[in-house]
Amino acid sequence: MARFGMEDTGKRPGLLGQIAGFGVVGVIAFVIDYGLMILLTEAFHVPYLLSTTISFVVSLIFNYLMSMRFVFSHKDGMSRRREFVIFVVLSVIGLAINDLLMWLGTDIVGVVYYVTKFFATAVVMVWNFVTRKIFLDGSRDAKR
Repeated sequence: MARFGMEDTGKRPGLLGQIAGFGVVGVIAFVIDYGLMILLTEAFHVPYLLSTTISFVVSLIFNYLMSMRFVFSHKDGMSRRREFVIFVVLSVIGLAINDLLMWLGTDIVGVVYYVTKFFATAVVMVWNFVTRKIFLDGSRDAKR
């Protein structure tokens, strides 16, 4: 499978290609996240904040594997271990944003949790793309 947005010429994907690829990976990760959250909460009666955290972590692992393979380029001189640690730190911040928005939307505003999840996901998606582009994407290295 080719990197999203990459032409047959072997050039690195442009920003629009990365955004499109990030969107595809993100939609699949969201289906995993949302589906697992609903399953855990409704079928197994796991409290929604715990189920949303568990589902977020599962989708995070999928997202890391697919994003770093098909969306972003490996940064020259950065070890995979350091890359993963940075990815996890950025994602933990994203998880905190997610859980805060879930709590605010559900407990404070009174919107049902499975509707609040859409808003929380949209906010965290922007956070994830921007921070991964800044801290992890090696395509800027090729332009120097």
